[in-house]
Amino acid sequence: MPPGLRISRPGLPMLGWVGLVLVLVAALAAVRTAPAGSSADDAGPSGGPGAAPTARAEAPREPPAPVCGSDSLYGPAEPPDGAVVVEPDDDLPLVVSESPPGTTFWLAPGRHRLGETAYDSVRPHDGDTFIGAPGAVLDGAGTNLYAFTGAAADVRVAHLTVEGFGGRLDNRNQGVVNHDSAPGWVVEHSTLRRNGGAGVFLGSGAVVRHNCLTENGQYGFSAFSPGGPRDVVLHHNEISHNNTADWERRIPTCGCTGGGKFWATTQAVITDNWVHHNTGPGLWADNNNTGFTIEGNLVEHNDAEGLVYETSYNAAIVGNAFVGNGTVKGPRNPGFPTPAIYVSESGADPRAGRLHGEALVISGNRFTDNWGGVAVWENADRYAGSPANPTQDGTLVNPEVATFETCADPDLIGEDPYYDDCRWKSQHVHVHDNLFELDPTALGPQCTPEKICGVNGAFSNFGTYPPHSPFQGTVVETAVTLEQDNRWWDNTYRGPWLFMAMEAGRFVTWAQWRSEPYLQDAGSSTE
Repeated sequence: MPPGLRISRPGLPMLGWVGLVLVLVAALAAVRTAPAGSSADDAGPSGGPGAAPTARAEAPREPPAPVCGSDSLYGPAEPPDGAVVVEPDDDLPLVVSESPPGTTFWLAPGRHRLGETAYDSVRPHDGDTFIGAPGAVLDGAGTNLYAFTGAAADVRVAHLTVEGFGGRLDNRNQGVVNHDSAPGWVVEHSTLRRNGGAGVFLGSGAVVRHNCLTENGQYGFSAFSPGGPRDVVLHHNEISHNNTADWERRIPTCGCTGGGKFWATTQAVITDNWVHHNTGPGLWADNNNTGFTIEGNLVEHNDAEGLVYETSYNAAIVGNAFVGNGTVKGPRNPGFPTPAIYVSESGADPRAGRLHGEALVISGNRFTDNWGGVAVWENADRYAGSPANPTQDGTLVNPEVATFETCADPDLIGEDPYYDDCRWKSQHVHVHDNLFELDPTALGPQCTPEKICGVNGAFSNFGTYPPHSPFQGTVVETAVTLEQDNRWWDNTYRGPWLFMAMEAGRFVTWAQWRSEPYLQDAGSSTE
């Protein structure tokens, strides 16, 4: 250990108590009751990955996670028993490299720098813990690109401010904390702000909770790892003002912006977060995600959609509030809806996982003054192997047979099982018991039918491409609207809502929407 460092003197066994609390939380994961001596928030989400959503009285009307600037971010003023004390002038990467796995480091108040080159970073060992004192800042100073790198598992970062890693235009599709998506990381009660790229990467088993993820260049967080992360928890975070680089404007149609993104993630629990004022969508699950529980979040005032669920499967989206989303993108996108929830080539299929495999449920949510409601869309030209699909992935429903290569074969795509299993189908989407509120005056004079403002619906496009596609014409329009079990019922509508069916841009009246051939919104009411 470098000279001058010290180990904190024996005292209150703080880390032992933290461990005890975590054990109690795990034991009580099925209920939303905190163990004695902790707050309900500290108990974490209702269950872990794979848990069914709990019943809620109603969607939140107040922010569930006003974390940024709160006292919950302050760490202990004294080092925990046995911790290595790191002063701002110490060489933190060297201290960590010369300490054994499982060491706890307490960063004293002040600004901690990592070195003078872009790739100077902290490389933890398995089981290391980093705790910040009040006022402890890990500062990249616009020089270092990444804060924590490497493959170490089960690392914990708590009560630490991490800022200034990479410039606003650096780190696209990179993460600052847990850059290499190592498994089992816990990041909590920390502020990750003003970094390039994503504030934090979520690898398998990640728990990211009680954090302020704000003003980062691309995302507040991104769930990504080679092969796809599994079993991640995103709980009680404030995720705001991210994508300061406005990447979609710089790289049109990149699909790389917003409050946070999940990519090829299996089983995620996303609960009690406050997702607001991000440039782009609030939350985006893209490409072969499955088994998502999205519950109790307040998603508001994001420039684009509140939630995008794209080419993915099996989700329960319950008890959330979506307020004022899409008001920037909507008026600029007059030919297509900008909904609060955009279900794009996504639905339920038990072959993609048992959790939520019978239906993609959108229930018990409140939608207030968004540019749109729920849009269920399936692009007729998009399937695995099609040049209209931007990835080289297959679907999850028959991965050994319906591969990218076999789906791209013009001689196979029209045959079973490829005709069905090469498509990401918007199917079994059930939209029920939601409240849809729309006051066009709150959205401004551009909220008109011509700008596709205030729309719910299930629809596709007239298929044309590629030339060998068996999905040309109205095949998918008919399927997504009438044949794939996409249903609305028992909803309440307040305001002049519009409905779209069959083809994008084709409006139907409330009476038509509820009649043959659509038969939607049985038991629903308008006010």
